[in-house]
Amino acid sequence: MSLELANISFTHPGTPRDSHQLLERINLRVGAGELVGLTAPSGAGKSTLIRIAALMLGADSGTVSINNRLVMPNHEVPSEMRRNLGVVLQSSRAASDPRLRLESLICAPLDFRSGALRPRPTQHAERLGQLADLVQLSPKLLRSYPHQVSDGQLQRAMIARSLVLEPSVLICDEPTSALDAQTTRTILQLLARQATSGTAVLVASHDAEALGQVAHRMQNLAELGAPQTNAVERTS
Repeated sequence: MSLELANISFTHPGTPRDSHQLLERINLRVGAGELVGLTAPSGAGKSTLIRIAALMLGADSGTVSINNRLVMPNHEVPSEMRRNLGVVLQSSRAASDPRLRLESLICAPLDFRSGALRPRPTQHAERLGQLADLVQLSPKLLRSYPHQVSDGQLQRAMIARSLVLEPSVLICDEPTSALDAQTTRTILQLLARQATSGTAVLVASHDAEALGQVAHRMQNLAELGAPQTNAVERTS
């Protein structure tokens, strides 16, 4: 159970005049049972690196390894490798379907893996109960729609969703953005507990102080391969 980024470079596409190298020869490894915090100033390439690590974006060069299996740039990613990854995005509301109850959001990956066209939470009562206990969501909240719960409750549901397939690697991009201090602690402690189960956990955050309280180690992006200082990250 591990995540390894080796010599990752990425240049934003555009005309020769507009393109610029955002990441250059980045190297990072997260081992089993380890929570690594990733920090960097806004625009330095942190979210881009997270998307590359989560196999959502292809690097120009370098490799991503999930449990010692390599993914080369511009090569198709096997579906079983994607199932070994849990991903938590910055905005839980943007990532969730407002038409689905939390219980359906959480179990959807299980049903989609089996070819079902829609979530069937009643068939996953045991797994839903396990995850609800883990993320501290009551049965009443599981029956709620996203607009009926707080940002922190919805983020916990999305963390449960990311864990429903029992991934060996969990990657989170600003999972506590816009949350209050108490909810931030709850989310980070939850991620720390997941690491103790043997999962390799990578968390990117601007809140280095809070993340540093639970991380096994903190890494500044500038120390991993020196992204260009004049680069501006495009998050859209």
